[in-house]
Amino acid sequence: MDPILFWNDVANEANRRTHTTAPPAEAGSRGPCGSSRAYAIVHLAMYDAYFSITGVHDTWIDSAALPVPPAGADVDVAVAGAAHAALSALYPTQTADFDAKLAEAGIATGGPTGPAYVFGAAVAARVLAERAGDPSLDDTGHVASDAPGRHRHDPDAPAEEHRFHAPFYGARAKCFAVGSRYKLEPPKLGSPEYLAALREVKVKGIAPDLTATLPSGADTRTPDETTSGLFWAYDGAKEIGTPPRLYNQIVRTIADAQGNTPEQNARLFALVNAAMSDAGILAWDDKYDYDLWRPVLGIREHGDSLGPEATPGNPIDADAGPGWLPLGAPRTNETGKKNFTPPFPAYPSGHATFGAAAFQSVRRFYNAACDYEPDNLTGDIGFVSEELNGINRDNRGTVRPKHSRKFPDGLWQLIEENARSRIHLGVHWSFDAFAVDENGEMDLTKNIGGVRLGLDIADDIATGGFKAADAAGPRLP
Repeated sequence: MDPILFWNDVANEANRRTHTTAPPAEAGSRGPCGSSRAYAIVHLAMYDAYFSITGVHDTWIDSAALPVPPAGADVDVAVAGAAHAALSALYPTQTADFDAKLAEAGIATGGPTGPAYVFGAAVAARVLAERAGDPSLDDTGHVASDAPGRHRHDPDAPAEEHRFHAPFYGARAKCFAVGSRYKLEPPKLGSPEYLAALREVKVKGIAPDLTATLPSGADTRTPDETTSGLFWAYDGAKEIGTPPRLYNQIVRTIADAQGNTPEQNARLFALVNAAMSDAGILAWDDKYDYDLWRPVLGIREHGDSLGPEATPGNPIDADAGPGWLPLGAPRTNETGKKNFTPPFPAYPSGHATFGAAAFQSVRRFYNAACDYEPDNLTGDIGFVSEELNGINRDNRGTVRPKHSRKFPDGLWQLIEENARSRIHLGVHWSFDAFAVDENGEMDLTKNIGGVRLGLDIADDIATGGFKAADAAGPRLP
């Protein structure tokens, strides 16, 4: 048994459960920012427990600040102690499940009191203490602007869902591992790039029942684009969870195909999840700093005569769609509920940032990322998303078919498709993902979009010292 993969699977299940039952005590471990933070804490605790004993890599927290491992400590038991303690702190309503997993691993019948377990738990306590000052994900005190271009609530969402995810978290959180706080160029409302993105998502991201309102011959969303949008969704759905869970599932598949040892997995999953935690911090910092509206507002209110601060005028701009609605983030396993637009600003895309940070970290780990180009890390693997696994249901209550998706151009293809998929749901502009050249291809020479940010995060961590003490501090107090 690989202890890292064993407890990674437990963390994946904890993410799924908390997004299904939503206990108040676990609110800080939900949503994109909360779940990426939780994954990082669990994997960094296992990392420091593992390498405190083996000494193959320096620990994330300086070794002088960590407990001394007992002589002859069993690495698997220490990893279990670290994972169990971290998970129990982050998901307190699930402790009985974590206790059962200890027993399944052959540890702690009658109570986890052995010295290796106690050491691992003490390491987890030190990692949790390192992040104890992280800001809340609560939106108390955040006030939305009515100005054109600014993010507000989804007009198609019921009032009880009018909330904002983590408005202060990004700017006020210390990073986990990056040495610099990377910042993207601001979006340019009304620019040619903005208008091109608006025209694209207006057609490609529209709700199916509104396609008849499009001009004849419009380049509408293809079945494959619809499938891609669903495949990558994981928008905090019941029985599914958040994007960091999907990306961990994919990394597991790659690690298995590569024949990783537990030592390799301890490092790989720590790097991946530290990168995603920093993606959550830096993407959300830019999101609320730039505060860009989503297509559901940007298309419906395009033009001076539309929106809360409208000035009299007519006719309506041809690019506007006052009745436009997106296909939306899927309400998987919630029969009768509308699809929705995520409750945080558009730029940059969280999916694009998380995915690029995670998959570029994997590419760097396997030395497959010298250039931004295709790699050979996926081969003939068929990847199955739980959004399309033949079990989970759409918001009509219909089981979606199982779909096995292949990526012949490797993880680089995953990075791009994951980012583009959000346009096909109608919840993002193309530049939220990346700039495009005159042929519509991804242009990474510009400091624009979540893919650019995620790549910078992964590359920084891959070449840095991977030390908590060296991570960049918060932007705001």
